Amino acid sequence: MNLLQGSKVWVEDRDSAWLPAEVLDSDGDKLQLVTDSGKKVFASKEKLLPRDADEEEHGGFEDMTRLAYLNEPGVLFNLRRRYALNDIYVLAAFGFLQYGYVVVWLTRSILIAVNPFTKLPHLYDSHMMEQYKGAPLGELSPHVFAVADASYRAMMNEGKSQSILVSGESGAGKTETTKLIMQYLTFVGGRAAGDDRTVEQQVLESNPLLEAFGNARTSPKNIANCLLGHYWSCGNVESCCRFGKFVEIQFDSNGRISGAAIRTYLLERSRVVQITDPERNYHCFYQLCASEMDAEKYKLGDPSHFHYLNQSKIYELDGVSNTEEYLKTRRAMDIVGISHEDQESIFRVLAAILHLGNIEFSPGKEHDSSVVKDDKSRFHMKMAADLFMCDVNVLLATLCTRSIQTREGNIVKALDCNAAVAGRDTLAKTVYARLFDWLVDKINRSVGQDLNSKIQIGVLDIYGFECFKDNSFEQFCINFANEKLQQHFNEHVFKMEQEEYGKEEINWSYIEFVDNQDVLDLIEKHFRSHPRLEKEKFSQTDFTISHYAGKVTYHTDTFLDKNRDYVVVEHCNLLSSSKCPFVSRLFPLLQEESSRSSYKFSSVAARFKQQLQALMQTLNSTEPHYIRCVKPNSLNRPQIFENASVIHQLRCGGVLEAVRISLAGYPARRTYSEFVDRFGLIAPEFLDGSYDDKAATEKILLKLKLENFQLGRTKIFLRAGQIGILDSRRAEVLDNAAKCIQCRLRTFMAHRDFIFLRDAALSLQACCRGHIARKIYAAKRETAAAISIQKYIRMWLTRHAHLKLYFSAIVIQSRVRGFVTRQRFLHAKEHKAATFIQACWRMSKVRSSFLRHQASIVAIQCLWRCRQAKRELRRLKQEANEAGALRLAKNKLEKQLEDLTWRLHLEKKIRVSNEEAKRLEISKLQKMLEALNLELDAAKLAKINECNKNAVLQNQLELSVKERSALKRELVAVDELRKENALLKVSLDAFENKYKNLELGLMNAQKGRDENMEKLREFEQKCSLLEQNEKKLEEKLTSLENENHVLRQKALSTPLKSNRPGFAKSMSEKYSSAITSRTERKTIFDNYDFLSKCIKENLGFKNGKPIAARIIYKCLLHWHSFESERTTIFDSIIEGINEVLKVREDDIVLPYWLSNTSALLCLLQRNLRSNGFLTTTAQRYPGSSGLSNRTGHVWSENGGLTAEVGTDNNNTIVCRMAAVQLSFCLGPKSSLQFIGYDDGASHVEARYPAILFKQQLTACVEKIFGLLRDNLKKELSPLLGSCIQAPKTGRGVQGGKSSRSPSGIPHLSSGGQWDNIVKFLDSLMSKLRENHVPSFFIRKLVTQVFSFINITLFNSLLLRRECCTFSNGEYVKSGLAELEKWIVNAKEEYAGTSWHELNYIRQAVGFLVIHQKRKKSLEEIRQDLCPALTVRQIYRISTMYWDDKYGTQSVSNEASGVVSEMREIVSKDNQNLTSNSFLLDDDLSIPFSAEDIDMAIPAIDLDEIHLPEFVSEYSCAQFLSSHQK
Repeated sequence: MNLLQGSKVWVEDRDSAWLPAEVLDSDGDKLQLVTDSGKKVFASKEKLLPRDADEEEHGGFEDMTRLAYLNEPGVLFNLRRRYALNDIYVLAAFGFLQYGYVVVWLTRSILIAVNPFTKLPHLYDSHMMEQYKGAPLGELSPHVFAVADASYRAMMNEGKSQSILVSGESGAGKTETTKLIMQYLTFVGGRAAGDDRTVEQQVLESNPLLEAFGNARTSPKNIANCLLGHYWSCGNVESCCRFGKFVEIQFDSNGRISGAAIRTYLLERSRVVQITDPERNYHCFYQLCASEMDAEKYKLGDPSHFHYLNQSKIYELDGVSNTEEYLKTRRAMDIVGISHEDQESIFRVLAAILHLGNIEFSPGKEHDSSVVKDDKSRFHMKMAADLFMCDVNVLLATLCTRSIQTREGNIVKALDCNAAVAGRDTLAKTVYARLFDWLVDKINRSVGQDLNSKIQIGVLDIYGFECFKDNSFEQFCINFANEKLQQHFNEHVFKMEQEEYGKEEINWSYIEFVDNQDVLDLIEKHFRSHPRLEKEKFSQTDFTISHYAGKVTYHTDTFLDKNRDYVVVEHCNLLSSSKCPFVSRLFPLLQEESSRSSYKFSSVAARFKQQLQALMQTLNSTEPHYIRCVKPNSLNRPQIFENASVIHQLRCGGVLEAVRISLAGYPARRTYSEFVDRFGLIAPEFLDGSYDDKAATEKILLKLKLENFQLGRTKIFLRAGQIGILDSRRAEVLDNAAKCIQCRLRTFMAHRDFIFLRDAALSLQACCRGHIARKIYAAKRETAAAISIQKYIRMWLTRHAHLKLYFSAIVIQSRVRGFVTRQRFLHAKEHKAATFIQACWRMSKVRSSFLRHQASIVAIQCLWRCRQAKRELRRLKQEANEAGALRLAKNKLEKQLEDLTWRLHLEKKIRVSNEEAKRLEISKLQKMLEALNLELDAAKLAKINECNKNAVLQNQLELSVKERSALKRELVAVDELRKENALLKVSLDAFENKYKNLELGLMNAQKGRDENMEKLREFEQKCSLLEQNEKKLEEKLTSLENENHVLRQKALSTPLKSNRPGFAKSMSEKYSSAITSRTERKTIFDNYDFLSKCIKENLGFKNGKPIAARIIYKCLLHWHSFESERTTIFDSIIEGINEVLKVREDDIVLPYWLSNTSALLCLLQRNLRSNGFLTTTAQRYPGSSGLSNRTGHVWSENGGLTAEVGTDNNNTIVCRMAAVQLSFCLGPKSSLQFIGYDDGASHVEARYPAILFKQQLTACVEKIFGLLRDNLKKELSPLLGSCIQAPKTGRGVQGGKSSRSPSGIPHLSSGGQWDNIVKFLDSLMSKLRENHVPSFFIRKLVTQVFSFINITLFNSLLLRRECCTFSNGEYVKSGLAELEKWIVNAKEEYAGTSWHELNYIRQAVGFLVIHQKRKKSLEEIRQDLCPALTVRQIYRISTMYWDDKYGTQSVSNEASGVVSEMREIVSKDNQNLTSNSFLLDDDLSIPFSAEDIDMAIPAIDLDEIHLPEFVSEYSCAQFLSSHQK
């Protein structure tokens, strides 16, 4: 590996396992590195692994094979990155019901799940299971449901049993994984009816019981908790599974769950009698000792008092209460169905085992004999015998002696102390093993097995790889089983690799894969010398085996003793004769042949190997699927990822073994487009558009002279290390490019500096020359200016003397002329003002007189109308007293009328008060006007005085011409007069302003009066409208009451057991009686035949109106079918329509009948009314038995009121009255809409069959609309599936530019997929318009179609990570633009609010394509970018997003960033929301009612009908022809 300065590598670390680092100095063998934390370290090249820095931008890969370097730190940090963004998987449906899990694919059927220790309930609802149901494996993001669905589909398609092998230490989520697997299998497979509990509930309820009797604490020191991907590990030392468990979920031939069973393997029996510190025995012993009443009853106490428990000093577990666990075990026994007597017997047996372990022996008097040591041992022996309910002496004899049968007879042999202890321990192990087998069998009977099932799905649970400080026979057997299972796992991975290579059609025959068969041969064939076998130097009995998970040293001192597993016949005979039925059932009587010997020898290893072989046969007969559960930290807290712990689990779990298998073949594989995107810049000459991606890939590899690569159908397969060579070459190209850019940049900067200095010099020279020139110019200008100034001063002095004399004469003349002119102007202005004031005053007097007269007339009219309204009200009250049921409604109407009357009186009072205020205002204005007139008279007198003074002054002025001194005195007097005139002018202006203000006030008062008059007229119009509405409402209420009366009579008179007969039955029973004549029957047959012909034939349209609907309505009207008390013609019409829809349920028939049925319903809605006062015939309609079960709906468009009619028909009128009252309160417009408008057609008195027919026709319209909508969704779904992701596009002529460059990817057009959707919508619109479907239905249908598009695209975007990219956002956005064009072209009449239905996908796509997401705050995203989306949905998109075009990052993921804020909000919502799903649900409701149809469809003309040719063949339809003529 060629490492240069700046290369990205992985370096080993003692605490964190691996750390990302960068090469600082590459001199010599030792390299200087700097880690991401800034720490500098030294390492050799051999200990470093390459790292791809670009992978950090993606936030981890879902598929491990997409890693550039498939190595140990790459796998580890890929998990770490995805775990840091576990909300991505929360929003991408990766998690569990109670605890979510970060999940990635290792291969196509191997799953890795990392427990984030946080609740994520929204990811596993039924909607999410529906998304994964039937989805191909790998199409959606990784999920436990995907694995379960793949196993179920493989089982059903291939007819072969499957196995899902889950691994992980306790706390990694195995239980939740198993629960979700069974939950999903129950969802897709179902269960027979009548089961109170599901299979997963029954199996999981047995877990506490099996954990109590099969789990124990193991040593926490030097343990290698192996997490094989195909079994359950004992990684948690606190509660480690010490047996194997295989849960079988059985299915019948239809794929429905038919039963379940639990198989157990390899129980560690030796743990009952022997444990080492700090281990523990099985949990059930400690739970029994912690129980109060049972412990006292069985003479138990502290665990330290019992030999089988005090071999270790660990009696309690951290955070676990033995008392509570004992109660849970009891509760589990109750759930499983163990009776109270059997429970007592179970705990008696456990107590007996503990007492049995405390029996000690001492040498007896005879040679090699033994006796009970002391009184304490005798007490425990007596307690054991009492608990076993057997003879204490017989128990003592079975422990201290053995019976040997010979020809001469039985010989009793005494046992020494060691043999007695061994026999005691054998008895304890045998009893516990039989008890455990009985519990498993009881659980299986409780769950319920299907012995006839041929297919099943199993989940395996077995202890994991173990490596303690002291490893003995048990660890040897366990690790041997793990080697077998690891081989099975390796074979599966190898098989998956073969399938991948075969699918890509590459040559793989020469590839050698890593295998552990040599270890199995070493154990099974007993080689003395083997590379995997090492002998210890300082021990003669120890040896070391190099397992796949590491080296393990075994101590063989007790191998032979632990391998012995014999059954003592005396023990079986003793316990089979027990008086306790439970104990005797555990030990049935042995056959005579087997009871001849006291010992039945067997080998633990042989039985272990036999069971392991049976397990492997079961696994080999199934198709395996693997799920690995990884525990990220030992604190069980979220957002903590311990590298050392996880890498240890991956190493021991075979994950890295699978990596090594992949490395043996072609570990690096890329699609051709991805390869060219990344490495195309190495050879830009091949990217000119003349080569496709595959050819360009091959050219690039040949240019680099790489060998041993394989070109598949869709991918390039590279050997280990070749990606590093490519990256090195790519780094060199980028380095050379950087150097070239730096060179160009330095040249540019030097050239720029030279230009700057040159320009500065030129500027300085120009400034100096300009300064000198300006000084010379200034001197010359000053000289010329002095000469010019002298000339102009002389001229000015002369001119000034002349002008002074000239202006003096002009001023005197102008003053005199101005004074005369002003006097004339003031006189004319005063005359005009006086005339205008007189005119206004006369006009005001006339207008006020007219207004008073008009107000009096209006008041009289209002009083008269009020009187008339009161008379009408009294009349209505009298009628209400007679009607009874309408009294409340009319009272409310009276209250409303009184309210309006009160408002009218109030308005009148306000108007009168306004008039009085106006009168007062006018009087004030008149007084002010008089005062102004007085002031004006005074001003006139002052003016006359001034005129006289001016005359005197004029005479004096004539005299002043002669005398200069007199003239000066007069000029002073003139100045004084001028000042006085100015004061008078100011006062006159003030008077004029006051007058204008008064005029404005008068005009405002007139405007207010006009507005009040307009309001009064509006109130009068409203009163008249209310009176009209009241009359129409009375008519409507009367008709509704009549209809209700008819319905009530029909319902009361209908037989209870009658059903609506069909057409054939009605024809045979109703019209075959003697009452009906032959002619009438023939006429009825003709009627039915003609209507059936009209329904089956496509009669088309005339003037945009359906012909069939109008013909049917006219026939029914002509035949008086609506007025008939007893007829089945309506049933035949409905049945005929249904038959036509069954025969052809396509896009042509459905729009045609949607037009016809809606038109017919509209005609019935407008022209039918019921009359309850008509007399009915003796015979009643037999088809009304279902009346009590039907519900009627009354809708108000504005208020949304819905009233349901139940079994009591008397409620009908009350509900309808309430709806009418609501419509009346909403105003005249809404009330008219509720009642319906009168189209000029005559109303028909309808009977019960006609009213029922209208309801059936309404249901038929809704059915046709629903069928049409569902068909459109089915046709649209595959089109949308191809539109959610942008197709791969060819490369242009951009040379070696990477696709990350903005110019590296051509503009993504919407392409043919979106064109197909537009064509589909055009086809839909043309079909609907050809069949003249009303625009109301088209608008509703198009709106629901666009809502479906929005839901489908949005859900797909949230479920598929490859869709949450920048380029894909541009692609979908361009497609949405095409849809927007279509909506604009379709116009609002047909499209309605369709564009608003795409809000979710529009905002989501808009968020994908915006730049600088990291600068956006959460508030900006929620308020501006995505206001319609929830925080959970935004969080999902933000964490799944990756920019495949520009390489930018998503929103801020820092501690205080947007992602952290959203994570907190989502965590809080998980606790509160009942439904936490981030997906959208489809709306399947019918968005209209019969009243909506009535108001939306225009009037239908019944006269202009184009009659079909077959009308002439039917005599019953001749009236149509005559009417047409």
